[in-house]
Amino acid sequence: MPGSGKDLPIVSTLVRTAEDAPPRGDAPSPESHLLNAGTAERYRRTVADGLALVADTVARVDRPFSGTTPDRLAPHISGIDLDAPLGDCAAALEELERVYLRDAVYFHHPRYLAHLNCPVVIPALLGEAVLSAINSSLDTWDQSAGGTLIERQLIDWTARRVGLGPTADGVFTSGGSQSNLHALLLAREEAVLRARGAAPTDQEILPRLRVLVSEAGHFSVRKSAKLLGLGPDAVIPVETDPQRRMRPAGLARELDRCRREGLVVMAVVGTAGTTDFGSIDPLPRIADLCAWAGTWFHVDAAYGCGLLASRTRRHLLEGIERADSVTVDFHKSFFQPVSSSALLVREAATLRHATYHADYLNPRRMAAQRIPNQVDKSLQTTRRFDALKLWLTLRVMGADAIGDLFDRVIDRAADAWRLVDADPRFEAVTRSPLSTLVFRYLPPDGPARALADEANLYAREALAASGAGVVAGTTVDGVHHLKFTLLNPETSLEDIAEVLDLLAEHAAHHLDTRLRAPRAHHAPAADSAATATASAAT
Repeated sequence: MPGSGKDLPIVSTLVRTAEDAPPRGDAPSPESHLLNAGTAERYRRTVADGLALVADTVARVDRPFSGTTPDRLAPHISGIDLDAPLGDCAAALEELERVYLRDAVYFHHPRYLAHLNCPVVIPALLGEAVLSAINSSLDTWDQSAGGTLIERQLIDWTARRVGLGPTADGVFTSGGSQSNLHALLLAREEAVLRARGAAPTDQEILPRLRVLVSEAGHFSVRKSAKLLGLGPDAVIPVETDPQRRMRPAGLARELDRCRREGLVVMAVVGTAGTTDFGSIDPLPRIADLCAWAGTWFHVDAAYGCGLLASRTRRHLLEGIERADSVTVDFHKSFFQPVSSSALLVREAATLRHATYHADYLNPRRMAAQRIPNQVDKSLQTTRRFDALKLWLTLRVMGADAIGDLFDRVIDRAADAWRLVDADPRFEAVTRSPLSTLVFRYLPPDGPARALADEANLYAREALAASGAGVVAGTTVDGVHHLKFTLLNPETSLEDIAEVLDLLAEHAAHHLDTRLRAPRAHHAPAADSAATATASAAT
C-alpha cells in the first residue's frame, strides 16, 4: 500500500531508522555538540561560561607567571586519559583551569617584559570568537565569500600605509617566519628567471644564490634558505654598527664580492625592528644598493610595523616604500591575538610563483572569470579568517588608537633606558628606537665580575620562578644579557623599577653564595622554581 514503510525509498527508511533509534544512556549525542540552528542556544550558554572563567581569571591574576616548571606541570597533563571524556563543558572548564589557566603566562600583566607578546585588544577578541564559530576558510571564494573581500581590503589598506603603490598585493600568513619564507621564495624564483640566461639549468643556478641580512636579523631567514633548497653558505651576515643596524658599507662590500665571485644575490633583507635590539636598518641606503645591484629588497617589519599607525614616528620606516616585499606581524605591534600577519609585495604579478591550480579547488577557468581565490597567492590552502580580528579592531578603534598604544610602549622603553643608564648596578647595550632594552647586571669589581654571566642567568631564572616578573635573556658578543620587551601600555616605570630591583637582589644573592662557597654550583632552575613557588604559597 502506498505510504507504508515497506514502500519507502531506501534513503528515507534509513533516515527514519536513525531518528527512531533510542538514545544511548543519558550522555548527549555526538550531534548535540555540533553548532547549528538547533544547538545555537547551547553554544551561547557554553561560550558564556568559558568567557566568564577567562574574564574572572584575567581580573584576579596578580603576577605574570606561577613559576611552575615542566617537570612539575607535566604529570598533571600526562595523567589525563583522553579516551575518557568528561561528558560536559563545565567539567572540562574546571579541569582546564587546573592544567592550563592556573599556570599560563599572562601577557596582559604589566610585569611581563620578556618577548614580543602583546596584550590583545577586545575588538580583536570579538573577531576571534566570530571567525572560529563561522569557520570560514580563506583559500577560495566559495568557502569564504565576504571574508575574501575583507582580507583583500586589509591588504590594500596596509600596502597603502607602507607606500608600495597601485600594483601592490599580498596575503595574510601564519606569522613572520612564514611571511619571510614566502618572500624569499618569490625572490628565489625571480632570481632564477633572471639568471637562466647565464646558466643552463636550475641545478647550476641554485648553489650560486645568496641572501644578505644583518648579523642581528631574524633566524627565520636562515631557516627559510634551508627550506628553499639553498646551500649552508647561502645566507651571508652583514656587519652592524654599535646601534646593531646593518652597515651600508658592509652591504656594498658583500654585494661587490658576490659579483666578483660569480654569485647571485637573490635578496637583501633589511630589518625594521630586530628581535633583540629593536634596531631599524638604514632602509633608504639599502634600497639604493639593491637598485644598483638589481636584487630583490625584502623588509622584515614583523616588529616595527606598528610604526605604520604611529602619528609621531612613521618617519622611522622611511625607505620601506621601496621594498619589493614586506613582512608585517599585526600580532606583535597592532595588539592582535596570534595569528595575524601578512606578506605584502610591490608587484602583484610576483605572487604567481606560489600559484598552483587544482581542478577541485581553483581551476584555471576561475582566474579567467575573475573569481578571487586567495589560495592563488598563499603557501597555505585551508586558512583561518584571521583578517577579521584586524578588521574589527580598525572599525571599532581606528588606526590612530593602535598607533598611540605602540607609541606609549616606545616612550616607556625610553624611560626604562634612562633608568638603567643611571643605575650603577646595570649597563645597557644600546638605546632602541622601538620598545626593547638589552642590559645586564654588573657586579662590583673584583672576583664577582668574573661571575657576571652566571649571575645574570640566575637572576632571570629566579625571577621567573618567583612569578613576580618575566624577562628574556640573550647573548651579545658572547656575553649573557637580560632583555625587556615592552609591549604593554599599562606597564609603568614603577613596574620596571621593581623588576630591576628584584633582578639585582637575585644576582647579588647568587654572587654572595658563590663567593662564600666557590666550589658550589648555583641552584638549577627547577630547584629555584620550587623554592620560590613554595615561598610564594605561604
